Amino acid sequence: MFNKFNSEDRGQVGIGTLIVFIAMVLVAAIAAGVLVNTAGFLQATAEDAGQESVNKVTNRVEVLNTHGTVGAESDIDNITMTVRLAAGSSSVDLNETSIKYLSDTKVATLTNSSKSLKWANESKFNLTTVTDDDGSFGVLNSMNDRYEVRINTSDIEDPANTPLGGGLSTGEKVTLEITSRTGGTTQVILTMPQQLAGKTQGEPVEL
Repeated sequence: MFNKFNSEDRGQVGIGTLIVFIAMVLVAAIAAGVLVNTAGFLQATAEDAGQESVNKVTNRVEVLNTHGTVGAESDIDNITMTVRLAAGSSSVDLNETSIKYLSDTKVATLTNSSKSLKWANESKFNLTTVTDDDGSFGVLNSMNDRYEVRINTSDIEDPANTPLGGGLSTGEKVTLEITSRTGGTTQVILTMPQQLAGKTQGEPVEL
């Protein structure tokens, strides 16, 4: 009914077994540490990737209206867009924003010229303030902020300014992709008026 033990029945643990046991504990601890570090790294990477994806969707501008300026060759020499923050977007710095210009014959990437040039050219767009709550030039950080973005289509279409050169012809289309520093993109497709009869050089036309 009962088991009786004496000193001869006790198990003996040798130093080798103890060393093996300690080694197993250390290996398990190291493995657990590696797993915790890896999990933390993966979590941080996922959070960064998620934030970047959100920025690409939300941190962008909205184009409120556009108009063109009639050139000497019965074409459109300039395009002007009024922009503001898109709904749900955090601040967008237009000084670090680029515009991809794509027409039937030309493609160009434009950056802001406002700090160095008065007018836009074949590689720069010009920025002017409409409204700015805090005076931070070029930075859209309020839904009340408005800026005009001016693109010189004449210089882009004819960089050499040849006598027969000009801007965008009537009926021609141009695609503009406005990309913020964080990757948020707004695409605008504009069609030039089918005819400019009665319009004089320098006169604005709605696009």
